[in-house]
Amino acid sequence: MAILATRGVPEYGRREMTVGELTRWLKSFDTDKDGRISKEELADAIRADGGWFARRRSKRGIQAADSNGNGFVDENEINNLIEFAKKYLGVKIISL
Repeated sequence: MAILATRGVPEYGRREMTVGELTRWLKSFDTDKDGRISKEELADAIRADGGWFARRRSKRGIQAADSNGNGFVDENEINNLIEFAKKYLGVKIISL
């Protein structure tokens, strides 16, 4: 299951994107604009992709990416979330 952007930078249906595109797309789900991605916000991103088991996947994503254990993915941990998306959500990162 790849993240398919239905809003944000990458065009709908794209399975390959740059790190910058994926980062901007993930940040577009930061609905409270606190600079962090919560489990609920990540679930919204997975759901927007049409993904199943969004709550379970978002919990796993936060656990994998949250190196300081505060329950959120912040700017310093976004690369951990990108690695999770590559490994478990089928996102392919390309360079331009």
